Amino acid sequence: LTNSIQQAALEPVSSQRVFAGEHKQYSHYSSSVNCQMRFAIFLPPQAADEPVPVLYWLSGLTCSDENFMQKAGAFRKAAELGIAIVAPDTSPRGDGVADDADGAYDLGLGAGFYLNATQKPWADHYRMYDYVVDELPALIEANFRVSDKRAISGHSMGGHGALMISLRNPDRYQSASAFSPICHPIECPWGKKAFTAYLGDDQTSWQKYDASVLMAQATDRSKQITTLVDQGSADNFLSEQLNPESLEQAAALSDYPLKLNMQEGYDHSYFFIASFIDQHLNFHAQSLFS
Repeated sequence: LTNSIQQAALEPVSSQRVFAGEHKQYSHYSSSVNCQMRFAIFLPPQAADEPVPVLYWLSGLTCSDENFMQKAGAFRKAAELGIAIVAPDTSPRGDGVADDADGAYDLGLGAGFYLNATQKPWADHYRMYDYVVDELPALIEANFRVSDKRAISGHSMGGHGALMISLRNPDRYQSASAFSPICHPIECPWGKKAFTAYLGDDQTSWQKYDASVLMAQATDRSKQITTLVDQGSADNFLSEQLNPESLEQAAALSDYPLKLNMQEGYDHSYFFIASFIDQHLNFHAQSLFS
């Protein structure tokens, strides 16, 4: 796409002033997922004068671009540091986009798992990996005063996405972090259900979307990027779905620069994220401004 086409493709949805910056929502047609998509962007006040780095935030099951932007309390620190935040939706949506026949929350709409589906009926639209890695950053960098310095973070399903995408694309991100990520999806109920539907029964195809598998294989020191994970000890999904111990074991195998904090008494909610988002933004700033 040319720059003019990309600019023409953005349709404003909403705009608010916040901490001397701007929060905006846009809709656009996505060639990756073959439907209209919506994203939100926070532009700090520094973006009025110079290009700023971008933190891409990937949200969890049932979420949209709005959950993090409205609940995480990230704008004060992001405005102080001069970091833009971009939050895409969690799946394709709209007429003709496949959904789970039973309306389950963990498959279909709101549950894209940040992969490229290969199985029908999902393959026509569920290509969130391509959207997040390639199409969305190109759109952001063509239309807003941002630099090509990127960080990536996310929560739960989005934490899985952030870790997996950073491990597969270390040249595209300065740093990565996650809250309560699905660390080993090929070995948990959420991951097994989604990967079977989207990718089929051949489990070798699942491994390229599993952060623990990828981190264990990431032995090239020149392609390792500093990574922070926070996990609440009172998270009701901890033992069955999240498996942070698998990620720790993988990091030990490859000597990967992972910092994993177990936060006592915190659950899976945005109360947890709001409690530690400033630390994550400070963490990313160390790499984005170095």
